[in-house]
Amino acid sequence: MSFQSGFIAVVGRPNVGKSTLINELIGQKLSITSHRPQTTRHRINAIDTQSNYQMIFIDTPGIHIGNKKAINSYMNKAASSSFADVDMIIWLVEVFKWTKEDGRVLEHLNKIEIPVILCVNKVDKLNSKDQVLPYLETIGDKFKANEVFPLSAFNRSDTKELRRLILKYLPQQKALFDSDYITDRSQKFVVSEFIREKLMRNLSNELPYDITVEIEKFDLDGQMYRIAARIFVDKPSQKSIVIGSKGKMLKKIGQESRISIEGFLEKKVFLELWVKVRQGWSDDKRALASLGYD
Repeated sequence: MSFQSGFIAVVGRPNVGKSTLINELIGQKLSITSHRPQTTRHRINAIDTQSNYQMIFIDTPGIHIGNKKAINSYMNKAASSSFADVDMIIWLVEVFKWTKEDGRVLEHLNKIEIPVILCVNKVDKLNSKDQVLPYLETIGDKFKANEVFPLSAFNRSDTKELRRLILKYLPQQKALFDSDYITDRSQKFVVSEFIREKLMRNLSNELPYDITVEIEKFDLDGQMYRIAARIFVDKPSQKSIVIGSKGKMLKKIGQESRISIEGFLEKKVFLELWVKVRQGWSDDKRALASLGYD
């Protein structure tokens, strides 16, 4: 029996649903999600291996306009690099919505010659999928994709059909990763991302963009992981917001993080969180590199 495998970059503007779609495609939570743009900061390989294929989905930061800080430049480079050295691309757009960032993604797509599946997300908002046809015609005038596929990222029948579509273009070759891999990232990296997700979801609008997480201790003690993580903020005033009144916010973030981490590691977790001010980290290339943005 022939086997298919390859890299599939999932690209699009910020907050269009790339990470949600990938989690559905691999059948488990790996990429973090929130309603805030630029939740994803790194390229992450999410690997789905079955008896006849291995799909390696590359979750990317959304391409956005402007490089205000070093971290924005880093995210745009991470996103742009995903257009190279992949076997195919899933381009995710949102039904009836077109932004300058979508146009920037289109600029990259016009420079490549590999299969592209255009996925129009959030069609669950429509009474009928036929309503999407005028929008598809408009995009079709801008770019000729190999396939056009309307979907709701939360609909399993849609993601099942999308996998079948991917197999039309995935190369015939051996698996590129061991069958038990779900990502090429370390457990420590995934754990730090889960913590950052809870920060993104619980804190005020601007604060999450000045926050990052570093794992300082990651030890397996019998049947329990003992994990200590440092949360870096940009300003002293932000530290008190993360901690909250009588430590309530930090405790809430810790509890929610621990539940997600235990689900991922499949073991009990003892989690300690600390908050530290590191001014200017998001606009300092050396600081970014030391915190894993490299």
